[in-house]
Amino acid sequence: MHTPLTYADIKTAADRIAGQVRPVTVAEAEPGAEAYTLHLALEHMQHTGSFKARGAQNFLLAHREDGTLPAAGVTIASGGNAGLACAWAALRQGVRATVFLPTTAPKVKADRLAGYGADVRLVGTEYAEALAACEAFAAETGALASHAYDHPLIAAGAGTLLDEIHDRIPDLDTVVVAVGGGGLFSGVATAARHHGIRTVAVEPENCRALDAALRAGHPVDVPVDSVAADSLGARRASATALAAARHDGVRTVLVPDTAIIRARRALWHERRLAVEHAAATALAALTPPDRQDDTTYGYRPAPGEKVCVVLCGANTDPADLAHTAEAE
Repeated sequence: MHTPLTYADIKTAADRIAGQVRPVTVAEAEPGAEAYTLHLALEHMQHTGSFKARGAQNFLLAHREDGTLPAAGVTIASGGNAGLACAWAALRQGVRATVFLPTTAPKVKADRLAGYGADVRLVGTEYAEALAACEAFAAETGALASHAYDHPLIAAGAGTLLDEIHDRIPDLDTVVVAVGGGGLFSGVATAARHHGIRTVAVEPENCRALDAALRAGHPVDVPVDSVAADSLGARRASATALAAARHDGVRTVLVPDTAIIRARRALWHERRLAVEHAAATALAALTPPDRQDDTTYGYRPAPGEKVCVVLCGANTDPADLAHTAEAE
């Protein structure tokens, strides 16, 4: 039976991880042609380069409190960022971490995992294949199985980000987040609902697990094919994410890869922020369409609306940004 995530879960997580993670920096973008106010939540500056550190710390600290951290350590399957966060949190807690990655995970993430002392195992070409191997490993060894997104402790940890954003922008109208499996979205949307803030959930057109779940009425498997698939390539959304998306005050939108690439380049060229494609996916929802008559994707804020876009991760190779700059 699915247990809904509550704001109390997020407050408990915030108390538990206080002092263990970096408070988010929120920067107001300079006024432009837009009629709305834009803020950027620079969560890509978090430990391990993504918001995932919040959930990983909450997960392991909760198990330590309960005395349920096994000698075999913790294991997780990840496209990269959740594995990094799990390995980092495990290192801080003095336990072993075994991380299963698809072979398509960016080398920069695999290399950083080794730096945190994790046992890295490459399996399959998609997250789902790495997850199956991880589950088998946990069953064989007794290792504590964490999850990249589909766990209440993970989602609650991610939700602590929204409370910090709200502290900095008390009159915020809308928060915009990218969605893969839905851990960040679930936590943020739950906290946002408590504060009366709208949540816009953004998915790549070809990694649309949440959109598909909403249409089907339950989580379903979807194809995964996007430039942001290394972080947003979950084959299905969590039941928690689906429940959060059904609430009033939540909008779900799709963006094409062209807009994601354009948004990522703009963050580099205009602000010198090097983020991964998943982080740029959220901003892509606000970028003008390729054609003036194309209104089929994205989110258009109302005049005067205060919007905060979460830049969720920075684990990327910035070399392609430099090459783009040279080409232009």
